[in-house]
Amino acid sequence: MRHFLTLKDLSPVELHQLIIRASELKEMHKAGEIYQPLKNKVLAMIFEKSSTRTRVSFESAMVQFGGGSIFLSPDDTQLGRGEPIEDSARVISSMVDAVMIRTFEHSKVETFAKYSSVPVINALTDDYHPCQLLADMQTYQEHRGDIRGKTVAWIGDGNNMCHSYINAAQQFGFTLNIATPVGYEPKASIVKAVDAPIHLFNDAMQAAELADLVVTDVWASMGQEEEQRKREAAFAAFQVDKKVMQQAAKDALFMHCLPAHRGEEVTAEVIDGQQSVVWDEAENRLHAQKALLEFLCA
Repeated sequence: MRHFLTLKDLSPVELHQLIIRASELKEMHKAGEIYQPLKNKVLAMIFEKSSTRTRVSFESAMVQFGGGSIFLSPDDTQLGRGEPIEDSARVISSMVDAVMIRTFEHSKVETFAKYSSVPVINALTDDYHPCQLLADMQTYQEHRGDIRGKTVAWIGDGNNMCHSYINAAQQFGFTLNIATPVGYEPKASIVKAVDAPIHLFNDAMQAAELADLVVTDVWASMGQEEEQRKREAAFAAFQVDKKVMQQAAKDALFMHCLPAHRGEEVTAEVIDGQQSVVWDEAENRLHAQKALLEFLCA
């Protein structure tokens, strides 16, 4: 039995095979081919953080694979009333075939996985968002080929997406330039734990120089809304605009995990422009997660 809590839970070879498989499943779906490797299997989906793309993609994946899913919010379970995670993990995993969790503390998914009898998938924690990285890597592969040896520029907050890009730099073999305001850098422990060329900047233009892929995210993640004004001031010089994209390689792509705030972390001109692949990136959440579910459960 395998879990998927960070990108490091799979080998580089397995991850590469996974994104290739995701594109195959995408083509099969678009061709109208019926493929149901998870027929009669059930995915429990535990959401302590709200979501659009995560819920729709995982539910659709299970339906298309012939299985089913159960949506569980804090109001729907004893987790929301203080039942120990260990107890919930034992009970829930005894009734389903896999568990997907979207929550705050990363330790919660680690504890749940420890006591679960079925595969556990991290659908986002405060520290990591590995499912999004599968979709991002699939999208780059489909548009530009292998990302190995390329340069990625992360511009914005040193958040969970940034942390997963740090892991991806090692697992997929690219150079990562990270540009954040002072005080908003990624966790040093996560940077130190990877064997990859990671470069930290406090200047967006420096990080973007000749990058093959430019990525950003909202300045205030879920749970940080009260910091919005403070962050707007701190991140003012870290907007991805036309100048930043011109600093990147000529054929550079732009990605954003969405939802996006046009006029804040990215201009409308960039996100709606020709270099942007955000809609393919969003759709690929479905196909990448189908490949992941097939890998873990079929």
